[in-house]
Amino acid sequence: MTSAALAHPAEATLFDDTLSCDVTLPVAFEAGASVLRPGASEMLLRSVALVEDSRGGDDSEERTDSSAQLQRLEARMDLTLVLLGRLLLQSNSSLPMHPLRWSRHGLRIDLESPSGVAPGTAGVVKLQPAEWLPDNIELPVVVLAETGTDGEFHLWLQLHNISENLGSAVERHLFRLHRRQIADSRRNR
Repeated sequence: MTSAALAHPAEATLFDDTLSCDVTLPVAFEAGASVLRPGASEMLLRSVALVEDSRGGDDSEERTDSSAQLQRLEARMDLTLVLLGRLLLQSNSSLPMHPLRWSRHGLRIDLESPSGVAPGTAGVVKLQPAEWLPDNIELPVVVLAETGTDGEFHLWLQLHNISENLGSAVERHLFRLHRRQIADSRRNR
């Protein structure tokens, strides 16, 4: 599957002139569904931001203020959360992993088979925003388009009727994902 930009009008609608991230995450679209836990997605994204920002990020400059003991404790907590998350995922039905492109306007999910939903269909996209946290956010969306052939299908979903606070939490999460991707690419050089 490709995560690069595609030549489709929906791609321009969702990703032109805005920050976007290409990631692979547990994600699913449910046509006709509505958000079951209003406010929970915003709270979860803000909590993820608080936890990840308190770690001081991946920059060694930000870590100089932390003591070695605090860094070891943070590392142990990280390992514990990852292990706990994996155990919970094994006991719960998890979302399927898919490559996706995500911006503050919506997302494109790359699928192996067509979803069969028509443009204009409202629903909810559920996704797991952090690997270490086995919980999902729910975002109300509307289908913009679906295309594809030969095992590469693309479903474009536009965020619909989200609050300003949730939109701001999504933007902040995307910025942190983007910053992490840049740091990882610099490390891999």
